[in-house]
Amino acid sequence: MNHKTLLNRLTPAGVLITLGIVFGDIGTSPLYVMDAIIGKSAISYDLVLGGISCVFWTLTFQTTIKYVVLTLRADNRGEGGILSLYALVRRRGKWLVWPAIIGGSALLADGIITPPISVTSAIEGLQIFNKDIPVVQIVIVILLALFLFQRFGTSVVGKLFGPIMLIWFTTIAVLGIVEIAKYPVVLKAFNPMYVIKFLHNPNGFWLLGSVFLCTTGAEALYSDLGHCGRRNIQGSWALVKICLLLNYFGQGAWLLQHMGETLNGRQTFYYTMPVWFQLPGIIIATAATIIASQALITGSYTLISEGMRLNLWPKVKMIYPNDQRGQVYIPSINYLLCAGCIGVVIYFQNSANMQAAYGLAITLTMLMTTVLLSFYLRFKHFPKWFRYTVLTVYLGIELSFLTSNLNKFQHGGYVSLILASSLVLVMWTWFKSRKIKNRYIEFVKLDKHLEMLKELSEDDSIQKYATNLVFLTSADYPNEIEQKIIYSIFNKQPKRADIYWFVHVDVLDDPHTREFKVDFLVPGKVVKIEFKLGFRVAPRVNLFFRKVVEELARNKEVDIMSRYDTLKKYNIVGDFRFVVIQRILNYDYKLSTYERFLMMGYDILKEVSLSEEKAFGLDTSLVALEKVPLLANTAEELNLHRVG
Repeated sequence: MNHKTLLNRLTPAGVLITLGIVFGDIGTSPLYVMDAIIGKSAISYDLVLGGISCVFWTLTFQTTIKYVVLTLRADNRGEGGILSLYALVRRRGKWLVWPAIIGGSALLADGIITPPISVTSAIEGLQIFNKDIPVVQIVIVILLALFLFQRFGTSVVGKLFGPIMLIWFTTIAVLGIVEIAKYPVVLKAFNPMYVIKFLHNPNGFWLLGSVFLCTTGAEALYSDLGHCGRRNIQGSWALVKICLLLNYFGQGAWLLQHMGETLNGRQTFYYTMPVWFQLPGIIIATAATIIASQALITGSYTLISEGMRLNLWPKVKMIYPNDQRGQVYIPSINYLLCAGCIGVVIYFQNSANMQAAYGLAITLTMLMTTVLLSFYLRFKHFPKWFRYTVLTVYLGIELSFLTSNLNKFQHGGYVSLILASSLVLVMWTWFKSRKIKNRYIEFVKLDKHLEMLKELSEDDSIQKYATNLVFLTSADYPNEIEQKIIYSIFNKQPKRADIYWFVHVDVLDDPHTREFKVDFLVPGKVVKIEFKLGFRVAPRVNLFFRKVVEELARNKEVDIMSRYDTLKKYNIVGDFRFVVIQRILNYDYKLSTYERFLMMGYDILKEVSLSEEKAFGLDTSLVALEKVPLLANTAEELNLHRVG
């Protein structure tokens, strides 16, 4: 059965794949949620039942209703995630780039904290057997191995993810059932009155930050929509939620049997296991957390690749390890995540300390998703009462979680906010500085220069520059071209060619579009090609251009054979040469202090990002790079007077 079939309908194979890809993050939350809620407090009836009741209703309202029922419908041709949602609504308001940038940055920051807390929580189970076991060192080794493995892709081991996660969910469900059978009174937690009692507790509201940890994987669930399909995610969630709730209630039953005690370093999850099963349970939990980490790492690559297409992130090198759908490896992000994850492990040392930093960033992402979702519902003409209800309810819920999570700031939450803020700065600097540069682009009418191009092509007094000369242009209209290209052809160095090609790449909100259009402005002399590519399509212009030229030659719409007599005699294809023009912004232009600051940041990011020719996948041996100044008014008039 092919992947497209799995996406389009609910199937057992689709469910198995979905378990391995989508639910790792939210599925491993039982490792630490109840411990975070109890903390150092004495175990009490209201604390346990109230905490579990909050978990149940959070999973119901936040994960099930908001994400599984509502947000999954906001798909961009089958793709999900906050940047896909932004691509759907960005034309509804320029300011919507802010929710996208904040949400995307916070999600990436969450990807730096989630693997350490998940893997550390699993490995800490070994302390049952030996209190002095070097948890930090073991976790670092696991994370290093995980990140080193990324360059090879997940096509082989990925087939094991689903079965392993099925074993994991079966395990936590059985453990929960056994404990519930011992103390069924815990089922009272379904009553929402225990939520009210929990919140009336002096510290109850501030404990919502710990409760929130049970739903942190919901945003990742939405981001993986394109890998598994809405029906498979919705169908799988029914099974996953039942397994999660059985385990949470089972942990609650164990806690209620130890009222008056403190956890004192014990992990509730592992103490619900029979002694004989603890070691196998730790192994299963470790495997599940590694899979959860892999899903978040892959999601981070997808997020950055989308950000590049939407001009929210500098162009960086991308590698496609295999032909698995959506599989991409970004070395620079891999190094960033690896360094960040290891830094978090070394800084916090244990999962209890990490819980203080965890959740704050992802709350911001969920808030931003709610804002963008409200615009999507408006765009889809949902009734006004429904839109306002959704916005009011979820802003209320998520602002409550955000407020309670702010209590974590001084205990480590500042780490996630520093990470997110740094990423916001990078995204905004790149996005805004490109807008500033585009402000100074001057377009001219191409038809006014067509006769000159034709004559230049036929002027034997000028040495031929190339048989086929190709320029990349940002002009959206067929009859427009940047003035810098005309300057390059006629003024900088007269560039005589047999055929002039102007190539424009238009990035669409639709994620997977691959279309092109050809305009013959001067038959056989001047050709403009427009590629319409989705924001998830790698802009391998060199390959796309070659395919189009081959098709045009095959249809005898253009003659690409060499015009040199000797080469033409043997039917040799003429040479192609790309000219990439880099625009240099001089600092004597009229820029405000704020804009100068942004452009300084842009220059720094430009140094570490891919060059334009590499970003578009051009054969660098065929590329000529030129630098030209942007055309703009200088900051002051230069009043020079001739005196002699």
